[in-house]
Amino acid sequence: MRRLYLLATLLLGLLLTLGAPLAPAASPSAPVAIQLLTFSDWHGQLTPVSGVGGAAVLSAYFQADRAANPNTLTFTAGDAFGATPPISSFFEDEPAVRALNMMGLDADTLGNHNFDRGIAHLQRMVDLAEYPFLSANLRNVEDNLTGIEKMTIFNVAGIKVAVIGITNEEAPTLVKPGSLGTIEITSSAAAANRTAAVARKAGAQVVVILTHKGIRGVDASGNAFGELIDFANAVDPDLIDVIVGDHTDFQFNDVVNGILAVENRSRGLTYARIQLIVEPETGVTSKSASFVTPLASAVTPDPAIQALINDLNAQLAPILGTVIGSSTVAVPRSDSCGRADGRLCESKIGNAVTDAMRLTYATDFAITNSGGLRADLTCPPAGGGLGFCPSFTPPPFLITRGQVLAVLPFGNVVATTSVSGTEIDAFLENGVSAMPGANGRFPQVSGLCFTYEITAPVGSRVAAGNIVRQAPDGSCTGGAVIPSMTYTLAINDFMATGGDGYPNVAFKSTSRNLMDADVADFIAANSPISPSIQGRIVCTDANGTGTLPDCPIPLP
Repeated sequence: MRRLYLLATLLLGLLLTLGAPLAPAASPSAPVAIQLLTFSDWHGQLTPVSGVGGAAVLSAYFQADRAANPNTLTFTAGDAFGATPPISSFFEDEPAVRALNMMGLDADTLGNHNFDRGIAHLQRMVDLAEYPFLSANLRNVEDNLTGIEKMTIFNVAGIKVAVIGITNEEAPTLVKPGSLGTIEITSSAAAANRTAAVARKAGAQVVVILTHKGIRGVDASGNAFGELIDFANAVDPDLIDVIVGDHTDFQFNDVVNGILAVENRSRGLTYARIQLIVEPETGVTSKSASFVTPLASAVTPDPAIQALINDLNAQLAPILGTVIGSSTVAVPRSDSCGRADGRLCESKIGNAVTDAMRLTYATDFAITNSGGLRADLTCPPAGGGLGFCPSFTPPPFLITRGQVLAVLPFGNVVATTSVSGTEIDAFLENGVSAMPGANGRFPQVSGLCFTYEITAPVGSRVAAGNIVRQAPDGSCTGGAVIPSMTYTLAINDFMATGGDGYPNVAFKSTSRNLMDADVADFIAANSPISPSIQGRIVCTDANGTGTLPDCPIPLP
């Protein structure tokens, strides 16, 4: 798309030089049907997940949708790269952006994970992209990045469609300090309204917001809640027609405050077809959305993108396909309450990773944030997958080097420090502060067990005496963690520097080894591992089930 803009600019200059008359774009005399294809939180998922999605498959679906209606634009809303599987992260995410170019992406915004590798890396990705990055609520962006605009306007069959980007306000707390340079994130609603008003004055008949905000859950009445809902209720429905959400792996489609708000499942598991009917004089008269599950078995994958994927796989297979160990049980990313991204309850993968951290450095405790655990630890028996796995018949369940890297794609380093029992409580309080909403800060722990009261005020949910040490057999029968005593703790460097709202202990921490290398070495030295749910994290509910907020329910 950027190349097209440059060509158009050159042509305009040539025509002006020759004195040729410029005819204005013809205005349609009848309603125009415009289609928006949107996918959310893609995270460089180049290959299908259990036969769904993947860049080549999505591209084939998009091509068919565009053939059915040429008046089509394609968007995502941040985190299309960052926190990616090895096929992209191993190559510093260039494959993700190249694939998005080939998929025909028209615009994107900036989410927190786009900043994971810092400003210099993000600039390389912006320069590589053939589509614009948009964000209207960034201050000092020109001092840090080039090529970021507040909005762009597309001419679709004579209809002006303005697209505005919005970055999530909490992004600085979700990446390492300094990752945004001197960029500051301002109020999203104010920026959206201000930029939408400019777009309308420029003649836009349709205004679309791409925002890295999502749905956190559904209450007992069936009403969705989360930042996407809050944002939709805070902006002006007279200015904005559609909001494309992202960030939280939640499928949502509803009219909120008169605005159509849509979010898809992450990693290309679903995408949305948004249908707009636009009257040239009055704007959008009809808007709706439907979801598509892009099955790999239903299409012929885009051959050019598939060739790119095949080449990347060929380079990685000898490196990451090495089996380093095994587990007696499957170790999924999902937690004991069935949450796919493991952000509500204790998980086997959380226990395995934190056990590896604690035992490697002989600390009393280990804590890691669930948002840092991005894939299953064990290979799928059919082979393949994110970790370049061989096929096998379990048990045991094989673990490859690539699978560990898929779990821990951020390049985090383990940090060890000394903390008081009071500080341990502060870590755990922060970890459960978003409950009952699923959040990446939810803690996975080793060496300790704790109970929290979900109805208590934030900051007072983990009562004194409700943190105990694990006994040598792993049971939660050890002595209480005493506020005034000093303990040793292993965490990741993101948390140590205040990431996800955790207490900043970087000033007294020691950096150790790469987290994925420590976990891989631990698995290699201790296979087969046998992680289990041990009751390390327990939720209590003083109001009883049925009166919000409720505890998440563990699966039987």
